[in-house]
This record gives sequence, C-alpha cells and structure tokens, in this order.
Amino acid sequence: MSLVIPKRISAAIINSFAAGVVPRIGLEYVAVGRKREIETVLADLDNLSQGASAFRFIVGRFGSGKSFFLQAIRNYAMDRDFVTADVDLSPEKRLSGTGNQGLETYRELMQRLSVKIRPDGGALEGILQRWINSIRGELIREGASPEDEGLPALVEWKIYETISAMEGLSHGFDFAAVVSAYYRAFVRGEEERQRAAVKWLRGEYATRTEARVLLPAGEIITDENWYDYLKLFAAFSAAIGYRGFLLFIDECVNLYKIPNRQSRENNYEKLLSMFNDVMQGKVRSLGLYLGGTPQFVEDERRGLFSYPALKSRLADNRFVREGYADFNSPILRLEQLTREELFILLERLREIHAQHFGYPVSLGEGELAAFLELALSSPGAEEFITPREIARDFLGLLNILRDDPRVDFYTLIHREDRVPPGAGPDERGDPYASFEL
Repeated sequence: MSLVIPKRISAAIINSFAAGVVPRIGLEYVAVGRKREIETVLADLDNLSQGASAFRFIVGRFGSGKSFFLQAIRNYAMDRDFVTADVDLSPEKRLSGTGNQGLETYRELMQRLSVKIRPDGGALEGILQRWINSIRGELIREGASPEDEGLPALVEWKIYETISAMEGLSHGFDFAAVVSAYYRAFVRGEEERQRAAVKWLRGEYATRTEARVLLPAGEIITDENWYDYLKLFAAFSAAIGYRGFLLFIDECVNLYKIPNRQSRENNYEKLLSMFNDVMQGKVRSLGLYLGGTPQFVEDERRGLFSYPALKSRLADNRFVREGYADFNSPILRLEQLTREELFILLERLREIHAQHFGYPVSLGEGELAAFLELALSSPGAEEFITPREIARDFLGLLNILRDDPRVDFYTLIHREDRVPPGAGPDERGDPYASFEL
C-alpha cells in the first residue's frame, strides 16, 4: 500500500474488524466493490447540494456490508461539507412509540450530529458558533469595525434574515426564536441560556413550562413532531452554508421485530410520511438512508410489504430481473462481493496489518488465494459467509503468524481442528485451546 496510514486509523480498522464491527474512520482504505451503488449515492449528494432531497433503503442480509456502506457514505459526505447524523434503531429507539421512542431517536441523532471538523458527534453548538463567527467576519470584511458597539446588532439582523425563512415552516417560529436566543446569550456571555437553547434543540426538555423559564419558545420537541424539526434543521443547514443534512438510520430490522401489530404499523405509517415528504419534493436538502435486511422490506406478514402503501411504493418495477437492477429505485440492494473483490480486501488488510505492526509483508498472492479458497469452501459459504467474517478470521490469522514466527501458514490453515470461517460460539470449541503446533 503506497499510502502511509496514521496509527490511530490503522488501529481503528484492525480493532473494529477483529471485533466484528464497522470502523467509523479509515473506511476509504478498505472499501472495495459497490461501484454502481456508490455512483448512485454520489448523484444523490450532488442533487442535495442543489436543494433536492433523497430517500434510500440500503438492503442486504446481516453482515453483507450495509453498515460499512452507510459509514462510508457518511464519511464521504462530511469531507464534502455536509452535516450528518446517525443512529441504530433498537427497542428504545424507533420512529414512533408510546414511550417516546421516536423522541429518543431524535435525541440520539442530535447527539451524533457531525461535520468535517467534528466527525465524532456533538457538533450542534460548534455549527451555531461557526455560523455566528462567519457572519461577524463577513461584516468586518465589508467594513464594520470589530470595536463598533453596533456590530452585535448587525450580526443579529443578519441572523434574523437567515432564520426568518424558517418561520414559514412547521414549528419554524419556535425554532427561529430559540436560535436567536442562543445568539443573544452567546454575545452576552450568558452560558446558562446558551445551554438552555442547545438543550431545547436537542429535544431534552420534558415540559413547555420548564423550557419557558429561559427561552422564548411556545413549544418543545416531542414524540409527535420530532421529524418536523429534522426538516427544519436540514433547511437551516443549507441556509448557513452547508451542502445538506444526511441522516443514517441503521438496524431498521428492529421495526420488523416489534411484536405488537398496531405499534409496528404506527412506525410504518411514520416511515411512509417521511418517504412521501422526500419523494414529493416537500423537503429541501435532506437525505435519508436507512439500512435493513431483505426480510425487513419484503416479508408480507411483518415487513414493509405488509403495509400496502409502502409495498406499492417500494416494489421493484416489472422489468427488473436477475442480472438487472434499477439504481434509481428507492431500494439499493447490496449483493455479495465477488471473489475478486474479497481478494482485494485481503490484500488491503494484509498491508494495513503489516504497516501497523511494523513487519515486512510475508504472505503472497498464493497464500491469500489459499485462505480465500478455504473461507469459501464450506457448503453455502459463497452465498452466506460475510466479508466481516472473512476479515475477522484473516486478521486473527495474521496475529498468530506475527506472534509466533515458527507457525507455518499452510500448516495452520489446514489443521483438522481449525475453526470453520464464520463459525458461531457453539462451534468454536474451547476458547482457551492452544494455537501452538
């Protein structure tokens, strides 16, 4: 690998894959395949930067690369000055629920708000302060004096010009009022009022009475209206200079798993409302990317296709058949990586591992081919084994070869008691068994 990868990034890649999770950084070093899918999303981002919106389901079975793909899009978008936020759905975080599960999803999204200079979340206050300082800097460049006592009023007027457009949107008046309150508190050094405004924008107030103590807001963000505020934030992000606002909602299979039919359908109704908003052009600069399994989408008993209005919108057009795909469809299906793509993944992991631990690459193409052949040799492996499992097992093998130079590669991979790639805990035997030959 010609690029030198910082230790922080190579460590994240190695540790994440070894633990069976997706790294949040460094994905560009290990991304392979998905050419058409990536081109589709890049076209979405271009449209978003011009005020359009996008809605996609990223569909693939467990371990097929959905989360990896979503994180790769997220990182790419942040590098190009989009605001992003991501959340994994769970029993506590849904789109709707009697226990404020929708509001919990909103709160998590706002906590995970990220931009290029703050990629790990918590960017809300930084976004507001960057905007305020950029307006101030613009006015000074136009001739205003930094010592001018009227400068704060000029900045506030510029702020009002931007957020007054929000007042025409649903709940826009309260949103604009709270953002204005944040600016005034920022100028005056009123930290408590600043914290109150951020708390309101994050949906953390339980009652309107509590919020009104420090803020001029008539409403608060609730389980019923939280999506309206995400639409407002998308419009706000575009108005203050960002290219758009992207939401990544993974583990949507948790909606499929809701046992109560009415509760499940309430979530699907919320999803339908979000889908219609975007596809009918009612929303500006908002991208929604949802990760789920084929079962979550296609099961006609509990999945999205159990809800007729969603099925009619999401079903493949009648010309789609094996070997063909409609990449303008709201559903992007992630197929299995080819053998060639998996081989490239192994090459990249080999280089990253060697560079990180500071040893010369010892495995050649023959060894990589032998490992891949072994990984795909079990019945059904070509269809069901996942890149995540292959990467985890390969990194484990590299660790053993590095730690004990006496170990022979071919002897190790052909041991009769070798654990099958991707085996579950009940198939792995004694976890303390020695690897020594």
